[in-house]
Amino acid sequence: MAEQDVDTIRGAYEAFARGDVPAVLGILDAGVEWKEPGGGNSPSGTFNGPDAVGSEVFAPIQANFDEYSAEPSDFSDEGDRVVVRGRFRGKNKNGAELDTGFEHTFEMGDGKVVRFENKLDDAEAWAAGWGG
Repeated sequence: MAEQDVDTIRGAYEAFARGDVPAVLGILDAGVEWKEPGGGNSPSGTFNGPDAVGSEVFAPIQANFDEYSAEPSDFSDEGDRVVVRGRFRGKNKNGAELDTGFEHTFEMGDGKVVRFENKLDDAEAWAAGWGG
């Protein structure tokens, strides 16, 4: 099951890169808990359910950035968790550059994401990239 979970998460990053947000939201459990660290104008706190993630996490990306990517470099199968390391890159509509590493932890249940946490390598770079 865990290898299948890694494939699911890998597919979500590919969908996000294509701009297919509905496909990403489709892998989230109805009761998903999605945690964002905040900083600058970025989302902060815990968002519950796919609708909240779509409107309060993904929509602000489109509102704030001309270019934005989450580029995974390493997928780690940890049983019921998938840990992904990679880099955020982008250009804010105000011209600020975003470039910082991340560690994303996806807790899985029945093939869906039940919990997610976004951990940043450099909170200051994240905040600056988000215009803060």
